[in-house]
Amino acid sequence: MKLVITLLLFVAAFACQAQTSKELIGKWKLVKQTKDGVVTTPTDVYQVFEEGGVFQGINGNSSRKGKWKLSADNKKLTVKISIISIAFTVDYFDSKKRAISSDQTGTLEYEKVE
Repeated sequence: MKLVITLLLFVAAFACQAQTSKELIGKWKLVKQTKDGVVTTPTDVYQVFEEGGVFQGINGNSSRKGKWKLSADNKKLTVKISIISIAFTVDYFDSKKRAISSDQTGTLEYEKVE
């Protein structure tokens, strides 16, 4: 019985992980940034996540390509553009909204647009 429960928990955890990575794929709009208690509402800032770990950061008319990786436990999102790599803590994440944070950026809140 313990083996069956353990297997069910393992399969459920694996399914959640795959679903979370799958839900990350798409275009996300930055709707709120909070750093050092200061809240801002950026405009025209997006993150685009593609299959195979391909990433694009868009800020107005400029964009940069890079790579992304979500940890096995879905708690850490690492984005690398050129030689800069930022590891974000995943504070909240569902199919339509997510919040990530790091010491460099503060808390970033996104909504999925595509």
